[in-house]
Amino acid sequence: MTDGNEPTLFERIGGSAVVDIMVERFYDNMDSMPEAAGIRAMHHPDLGPVREVLKRYFTEWLGGPPLYSNERGHPRLRMRHMHVSIGIAERDAWLLCMRGALDDAVSDDAAREDIYRALSGLADHMRNKDEA
Repeated sequence: MTDGNEPTLFERIGGSAVVDIMVERFYDNMDSMPEAAGIRAMHHPDLGPVREVLKRYFTEWLGGPPLYSNERGHPRLRMRHMHVSIGIAERDAWLLCMRGALDDAVSDDAAREDIYRALSGLADHMRNKDEA
């Protein structure tokens, strides 16, 4: 709970079972959507390890247990992604995959929109390519 009364987004969506589905769908989308070919190419052929890392990150980011930071420290997401060029196209492809994953995994409409809105800001923050 956030303040003793309000459930976290993690609790609202159904906890780790839903986070697992969300992440699996996200990477399945990245593997199958032609629009995501560019961001898929930025990843190793085996997505298994990164799937597990993202599950831990989202668990914590949504208000669940601090699985990610306990293992890897502060997320420093932008720094961890500086080795790849992320512009508008990459942001939009990532969000397209994530929108589909959220639609498949999260049944609570309001929670789904809250998460998508927050992820949109996060995805835009990750941009590191100068574009006009």
